[in-house]
Amino acid sequence: MVKFTFLAEEDCLSSGISGIIDALSIANILWQFHGKQDKPLFSTEIVTLEGKPVKANGGMTLNPDRAMENVEDSDVIIIPAFFKPFDTGGIRMDAICCWLQQHHLKGTRLAAMCTGSFLLARAGLLDGKVATTNWQFAGYFKKIYPEVDLRIDRIYTEDSGIYCTGAATAFMDLCLHFVEKFGSVNLARRCAKSLLVDHERQDQTPYIVHDFWKKHSDSQVLLSQEMMEEKYADKLSMDEIARQMGISPRHFKRRFKKATGENPLSYLQLVRIENAKRELETTTRTINEITWASGYEDINSFRKLFKKHTGVSPREYRKRFSWTPSPTQESCAIKSN
Repeated sequence: MVKFTFLAEEDCLSSGISGIIDALSIANILWQFHGKQDKPLFSTEIVTLEGKPVKANGGMTLNPDRAMENVEDSDVIIIPAFFKPFDTGGIRMDAICCWLQQHHLKGTRLAAMCTGSFLLARAGLLDGKVATTNWQFAGYFKKIYPEVDLRIDRIYTEDSGIYCTGAATAFMDLCLHFVEKFGSVNLARRCAKSLLVDHERQDQTPYIVHDFWKKHSDSQVLLSQEMMEEKYADKLSMDEIARQMGISPRHFKRRFKKATGENPLSYLQLVRIENAKRELETTTRTINEITWASGYEDINSFRKLFKKHTGVSPREYRKRFSWTPSPTQESCAIKSN
């Protein structure tokens, strides 16, 4: 039997604990029913630092089976996401980090859900390793843990027995991986269908929304950002923008990179791609029309660039993310008018 130990802590997100426990329970049922096994495949337990109940984000109380120090052996330790992903300091977190380090030395697999990767990084367990996290906090993660090989496009990662997942429901993708690893491919497929989860998701790139960094003190760079965001559909030259800012092109590019983390041309491309994504989500304009409205003339070049940044083609993106009213919503709108 494969033992999963879930660490619960104040302000953690309960979904990464309860969701995986539910999924493993379903896997056990399918394992015993279809595989005609006498015993379940997985066992689960919840632990806390002191063995006392903790309140998860939203006020849900999580009751542990024991204190974490009483865990002698486990196959997988799950670290949940935290609503405040950056608050990993203090005595409690010191104790948790020490406990994780000890189990890692024993060969126990460690798996951090979403922003739980901040805790693994704080413990020094991700140094030089491939990892991922919630894409919304990737920039901050890179700044405080530059020694980690962060792959923000990945739904989940594994390196030397340490796993990390991307945003929110990515914990389910990792759970299905464990079901396949400890059970079978067929069991994982059955679980995916039972849970209505797409088992083929490869990365979280299509879900990323780029929030452009403006919390810096360089007023000229800020003006250039605003110009790009206002006139992204025009034929913009980085050298011309630099001249309008009264800065040499080379100095402008260096200052822009320092202030925003992106070079000017890449920034403009991201602005255009975000506009195209909004158009694909909310309008019925053709892809050619959206291409031209986004500042591109070559349709094929735009498609390649769009796929580079989102992981899917414009057509696939629209199919997945376009928001069209359901028949019920349309009928309600008609009645209200």
